[in-house]
Amino acid sequence: MTYSFVETTGLSKSSKGLTPELQSIYKRIPETVSHVPHESFELPATEQELFGSENDEVSIPKWTHFPEVPEDTPTSRKARKALSKDEEARLFLRFNYARYRLGKLTAKQLKRFSRRRSEEMIRWYQHARAVQASIVDANMALVMAMARRTRIPHVDFPELVSEGNMALLRAIEKFDVSRGFKFSTYACRAILKGFNRMATKTGRYVQRFPTEFDPDLERSDYDVLKHRIQQDNAIDDLKEVLATNRAKLTDVEQTVVTERFALESGGKKKTLNEVGQQVGLTTERVRQIQKKALAKLKATLNEEYLAA
Repeated sequence: MTYSFVETTGLSKSSKGLTPELQSIYKRIPETVSHVPHESFELPATEQELFGSENDEVSIPKWTHFPEVPEDTPTSRKARKALSKDEEARLFLRFNYARYRLGKLTAKQLKRFSRRRSEEMIRWYQHARAVQASIVDANMALVMAMARRTRIPHVDFPELVSEGNMALLRAIEKFDVSRGFKFSTYACRAILKGFNRMATKTGRYVQRFPTEFDPDLERSDYDVLKHRIQQDNAIDDLKEVLATNRAKLTDVEQTVVTERFALESGGKKKTLNEVGQQVGLTTERVRQIQKKALAKLKATLNEEYLAA
């Protein structure tokens, strides 16, 4: 069953009468809360058995070395005893009972708001969060051990640990303690499945993008675009000067410049020889006329467009 403790929902609009701190917690409670059912949840005595003040708290052994996943290298940290089967079952019953009670309260709250009910919802929400954190602490070493054993090309160790942590949280939400097997067995499969999904996803990405992104090799096209814009503006200015003949070009000079650089047609530029045949002059004479016309145009453009 799906479940999330970090979803902001429509319940946030009905938090009147709560302190700012309680409102912040209340807004994080999802509208619908699922749980793994157990036959004892409907019994009146279950709450006292699981959350009564006389019940001893479960001691959480952190960084446990699980027999299912032997360590590759020895560690100086002394291995602590893992949770017993009864302790593990008790934690999961607490976790799902808190979700069971919270789910019933949220269903009623959506129909009609009650400040007293909202305080009760916050209490069971905090119970569920606390028990979930305890289960995570007791099994975090499992993620680390499996991440050390797994090798996925192009995936760093911290990414494996992150994926393993997410798989662990999903496994905690779906684990059914009534089936009788250890949570570490169930979680191992869930974590391996998460690693397999990551390997498949990474493999597809590498096939599509075989070269890794390197910022040092990336070049900005800003300078190219800027030069292109300046060039287009200069051509427009030149056409305007030619159209009004503010550079005082002769008819032959205008023809040579226009045909030589294809300013009007926008087609292929003509060679000096082709322009010479068109105006009836030699190639050398056309070159001289072109040089003189360009000098006039440059002087006019500098005077009218580049003057400070």
